[in-house]
Amino acid sequence: MKFHHYTLDDCHEATGIVLVIDVLRAFSTAAYAFSRGAKEIRLVSGIQEALDLKAQIQNAKAMGEVGGLPPEGFDFGNSPTRILEHDLTGIILIQRTGAGTQGAVRAVNAEVMLATSFVNAKGTMDYVMKEEPNELSFIITGGMGNDEDVACAEFIEMRIEGRAVEAQSFIDRVYAARDALQHMEEHPQFPLSDLDYSSRIDAFDFALPIERKNGSLIMQAVKP
Repeated sequence: MKFHHYTLDDCHEATGIVLVIDVLRAFSTAAYAFSRGAKEIRLVSGIQEALDLKAQIQNAKAMGEVGGLPPEGFDFGNSPTRILEHDLTGIILIQRTGAGTQGAVRAVNAEVMLATSFVNAKGTMDYVMKEEPNELSFIITGGMGNDEDVACAEFIEMRIEGRAVEAQSFIDRVYAARDALQHMEEHPQFPLSDLDYSSRIDAFDFALPIERKNGSLIMQAVKP
């Protein structure tokens, strides 16, 4: 299989099956939100867009960050630890982040698109392999310097190719990543436990496909 890598700058060129990766923390948080009963997640690029959509949809709440912190009017931030504190049964979440959701919004030429992180790596891979693709594209939403996102792409590539994977080395890369540094300081929106939750490889057996419906990007949890 041939693999391609994109960033937010050129992800509009990605075609076919596209995995949008954000380990710390958008799509890890999204996966945990589904584990708490969320019905669906709608992805947007702007703060006001998120708030407007929240006002239009019954039983909706806004989730995400700007500079790592939840904007005014948002119900939740971008933390797996914090999202696990809530019962989200039946809730529609509107998610806006600085990296993950931007990649999904900008990947306008993707035919199949999935939100990806370590916690749903196997579910994502199983979903992809059912499509029997010859090529697979990864969007490294934090940029190629974001080693935790690069590591996730490499992890999935190695497993698809049947190569031996030493899981701990990839977990270590999450903890050593540039974006992990903020978790070393005491802050309610950056709990250290987020690193643990975000590096729990295959914590969930579902994939997170993102579909375009009536102008919206809608993510749901689907078991392959």
